[in-house]
Amino acid sequence: MHFQPTEDQEALRAGVRALLAGRYGREELRAAVDGGPVVDRALWRELGTAGFFALRLPESAGGVGLGLAEGVLVFEEAGRALLPGPLVATHLAAGVVPGAAEGTAVVTAGDLDGGLVAYLAEADAVLGAAGPGVPAGEPVRSVDPLTPLHRVAAPGEVAPYRTAGALLTAALQVGSALRTLELAVRHAGEREQFGQPIGAFQAVKHLCAGMLVRAEVARTAVYAAAVTEDAGEVAAAGLLADEAAVLGARDCLQVHGGMGFTWEADVHLHLKRAWVRARQWRTAEQAEELLAAELLAGAGPPGPGDAP
Repeated sequence: MHFQPTEDQEALRAGVRALLAGRYGREELRAAVDGGPVVDRALWRELGTAGFFALRLPESAGGVGLGLAEGVLVFEEAGRALLPGPLVATHLAAGVVPGAAEGTAVVTAGDLDGGLVAYLAEADAVLGAAGPGVPAGEPVRSVDPLTPLHRVAAPGEVAPYRTAGALLTAALQVGSALRTLELAVRHAGEREQFGQPIGAFQAVKHLCAGMLVRAEVARTAVYAAAVTEDAGEVAAAGLLADEAAVLGARDCLQVHGGMGFTWEADVHLHLKRAWVRARQWRTAEQAEELLAAELLAGAGPPGPGDAP
């Protein structure tokens, strides 16, 4: 059995990558970091026109009519580009919040513990909120300069969207992990010490190899969970994706040396975003509890020959 994306899926991935490369390259990323608007409304509308948010909405409702398998490919590319904004929440709000599918509305969600909501000041609506509009919130300092946070008393109910939200966030993490792998390999081939590229040294080779293994294992798990849509497999994929993104960014920093943490480098931005994403929709602790509950339920009652 060959478990590979179809030709149409690969074309979808390539199209999204080309769109983001042309509209949100390094220059736009750095402009946002340096104080520009975090959410580019014009780009948001372009994403809506391209079907990014309405990808899984039925054609009868004006959507593209695709599934989670295509959704993770699209979100992987957004993670690779480090595109900020409540992408997952707006995608999940398509067909629920007016304007979300078209990208004319920015929708966020209370998907973080402690009543925290990301991008509240940039949003037009909060997914699952009891009333219309955006509630007031108290600003909270965020580790990621491109993920502003607010604490909200009633952040809205996200339980019905949690599994899909966790999987799409895992796809973002996979994209980030693959991008930091690219950055590490490129730097290892260009930076020289003792008359040769640092990639020739065994320690650097091991770092890059570990990044590759974690990223590919996580990507495979995310793709599989997108096909099965099983809650347990989504939880496992999320754990692997968080590990790949966080450890991959840390290893990429090691390959870059001290310059990796300097403000003009991009590597630390991937690490900080990965830290925040690892707390969105489903934390590692929640994923582990879900998996443990499934394992215990599947084990059944102890048999007569089982140890006490």
